[in-house]
Amino acid sequence: MSNMKKLIAMLKRHEGVETHAYECSEGKITVGVGRNIDQRGGMGLSEDEVEYLLENDIERVIKELAKEYPWFNKLDDVRRDAMIDISFNLGATRLRGFKRALSAMEREEYAEAATEFLDSRWAKQVGGRALELTDLIKTGEYAE
Repeated sequence: MSNMKKLIAMLKRHEGVETHAYECSEGKITVGVGRNIDQRGGMGLSEDEVEYLLENDIERVIKELAKEYPWFNKLDDVRRDAMIDISFNLGATRLRGFKRALSAMEREEYAEAATEFLDSRWAKQVGGRALELTDLIKTGEYAE
């Protein structure tokens, strides 16, 4: 076993491994193997770490959408991106509640799908985000 592997094993044993944020003995928000992410003096996450987490989350959402909605993989890239963003925001469970919008997406009736997504508490909560995403669904094009 290399020294790095020994060091990692020792740090994991000493610090513990936490997959969710927790409050350490010093009262700081911590995650992973002793990573202090607290706003009060913690190191947080680097840009690379944020990008890594985001890319993993996007892949997870794509897999969820493709598994649950057979029509998802047939969408053009722009509408796929819109659905990924919506699902990223809502989560798989809340997205399922948009039965009429999802049915319209499956039928390729994108104007109707956009209207159904907009006619929701979610759209009121996220405001401009919903307007942008439903425009993508309607048009299949990113705004210039």
